[in-house]
Amino acid sequence: MNLQVQMLGTGTVFTKKYYNNNALVYVNGYKLMIDCGVTAPRSLSELQIPLHAIDGILISHIHSDHVGGLEEVAFHLMYSARTKIKLFVPSSIADPLWERSLRGGLENPADGINRLEDYFDVVTIEDNTKTDLFEGLSIEAIRTKHIPQKPSYSFVLNDYVFYSADTVFDFSLLKEMHENRKCKYILHECQFNSPGLVHATLDELLTLPDEIQEKVFLMHYNDNKDQYVGKTGRMRFLEQHQLYEFPL
Repeated sequence: MNLQVQMLGTGTVFTKKYYNNNALVYVNGYKLMIDCGVTAPRSLSELQIPLHAIDGILISHIHSDHVGGLEEVAFHLMYSARTKIKLFVPSSIADPLWERSLRGGLENPADGINRLEDYFDVVTIEDNTKTDLFEGLSIEAIRTKHIPQKPSYSFVLNDYVFYSADTVFDFSLLKEMHENRKCKYILHECQFNSPGLVHATLDELLTLPDEIQEKVFLMHYNDNKDQYVGKTGRMRFLEQHQLYEFPL
């Protein structure tokens, strides 16, 4: 079953132009949001998609450009839409997501609201385990290197689309996705300047063989993206709000 992907944003945490690197995945009538950064609600509004029309949100890690919009979504669901949607969270970050990121704003002891489950239908997922999120949509969470000692995840969607989220360059992982996992599309973050201490850089990605580069779509880039058009080898940029069809 074909996937469609629409980037709510394609920028870094510092972006002022391209919004936070969050995505919508469409399949079989369902809409899954991958991450929900500070700019995600605004981006959905620009696309005229109500917050409660999202069927689920998948979280890769707890930086604000990936979870900073969850407070607004939670309040909207509880007090305006009066509904819950599914929140898919790798088990290693479920507690930190509440305790370290969201509790300060969302906890309301006077009303007995003191956990993430009061706002969302929380579904924890395990590492390296194929999990069906909706009919026609499965994911596998793969722990990757981003901030030392803080869990962060990439995802394989329906066994053929690799979505990096935030990670340092990992040639062995990309080779595994290309050669053994047979992924047809690689959506990968790209930092223009070197060195890449916690992100993959364009210089590093350009060392990939042509047959892997041809699968790569670049995201999570700086606001000076236009300076790098035509300088990305066989790799292409994902554009904010454009709908991409990824045939199986």
